Amino acid sequence: MNLAAAPHGFLSPTGVEIAFLLVGLVTFAAALVTVTTRQLVHAALWLVVALGGLAVEYLLLTAEFIAWVQVLVYVGAVVVLLLFGLMLTKAPIGRSPDADSGNRWAALTVAAAAAGALVWVVVDAFRTTWIDLDGPAAGTTRVTGESLFRNWVLPFEALSVLLLAALVGAIVLSRKAKADTAGAPAAKEGAR
Repeated sequence: MNLAAAPHGFLSPTGVEIAFLLVGLVTFAAALVTVTTRQLVHAALWLVVALGGLAVEYLLLTAEFIAWVQVLVYVGAVVVLLLFGLMLTKAPIGRSPDADSGNRWAALTVAAAAAGALVWVVVDAFRTTWIDLDGPAAGTTRVTGESLFRNWVLPFEALSVLLLAALVGAIVLSRKAKADTAGAPAAKEGAR
C-alpha cells in the first residue's frame, strides 16, 4: 500500500486542512481583537483582517464565487463605508471613555449565549445532511449565481438601501456638527 492510497483520517490531515485550521485561528484572533479593542479605527482595520480571513477560508473550500463576493461586498464596501462613517462623523480616533459603557460582562454573556444558540441551530439543522461527493457539483458559480439572483435579490437590495442610508446619515451628522461649531463663535462675539 503506497502513501497516496492510504486512508485519510483525522490524524492524517491534508495540507488544505492544515491551512484551513491556521487561517481559521488567525481569523478568530482578528475577530476577537475587533470586538475587544477600544480604538474604533483599529477595530475597523482588524475587521478587514477577519473578513479577509473568511474569504481565504471560502477559497480553501473551493467556493471561489462566494470568496470574491466576500472581498467585494464586505471588505470592499462595508468596511470602507464604516471608515467613511468614522471620518465623516469625526468619531474619536484614540481611546474614548465615552465609548465604554462598562457592561463588558453582560455583553460577553449575551455573545456567548448567541454563539451557543447559533451553533446549536446549525448542528441541529445539518445533523442528518450528507453531501454526495460523487454527484454533480452543487457549489459551482452557476448554481450559486442562480440561487443568489432568484432567491436573495431582495435582501441584497435592502442591504444596499440600508448602507446608503447610513452614509447619508453620517454626512448629515457631520454637517450638523460643522454648523454647530461655526455658530458658536458668532454667538460669543454677539454677546460681547
